Amino acid sequence: MKTLNVTNPINRSPFRRALLLIGPALVIIAALTAVPARATPQSGVTSLTIANGTFADIDVYAKTDIDPGLETDFWKARIDTKGASHLYILQNTVIPGGTFGWHSHTGPSLVIVVSGTATEYEGNDPTCTPHLHPAGSTFVDAGEASGHLVRNDSTNDNLVVIVVRLIPEALVPTQRIDKPNPGYCPNIN
Repeated sequence: MKTLNVTNPINRSPFRRALLLIGPALVIIAALTAVPARATPQSGVTSLTIANGTFADIDVYAKTDIDPGLETDFWKARIDTKGASHLYILQNTVIPGGTFGWHSHTGPSLVIVVSGTATEYEGNDPTCTPHLHPAGSTFVDAGEASGHLVRNDSTNDNLVVIVVRLIPEALVPTQRIDKPNPGYCPNIN
C-alpha cells in the first residue's frame, strides 16, 4: 500500500501561478468596465449667478391664515437644515436644442420658467414621460439621486429659467452631479 505524501506542495510553474492570481482579478475588472456609464454633459446652456450666500442652521416654520373665515385654511412652510447651507439664485438660458444633460443636485431647487418651454424627464420614470413647463410655470427639482434632464426642444426660442437652489455648504463644489442616461430614455440626452 502506498502512502500519500501531503507535505510537499504541488509544483506549479510561475506562469500557472500568475494565471491563478491575476485571472480572477482580470475577470472582475472586465465585468466592472464592460459597460461604462457615461455622463451626459450640458450643452447650449449659459448660467448667470444673480446672488448667493451662506446661512448657518435654518429652522423656520411659517403659518399664515389665508382666509380668516375658515379655521383650517392655513398656508404653511418649513425649512429645517442641519449645518451651514448655501443659497444660489441663478438665471439659466438654454439655446434652441440645448440641454442640461442628465444630472442631479445635492439639494432642492425651485424653478421659474421666464420664457420658452422647459421639457423635463425624470430619471426614475420608466415610461420616459416628458413634462412640459411653459413660460410662467414653476416646478420643483427635489435634488433626488435619480436625477433628471431638462432641455429646450424649441427650434426658435431660448428657454430662460430662474433657479433658487439650497444646498449643503460642504457640497458647494458639487452643486451639480452629472449622471448617465438612466436607460429608460435611450435617445434623450
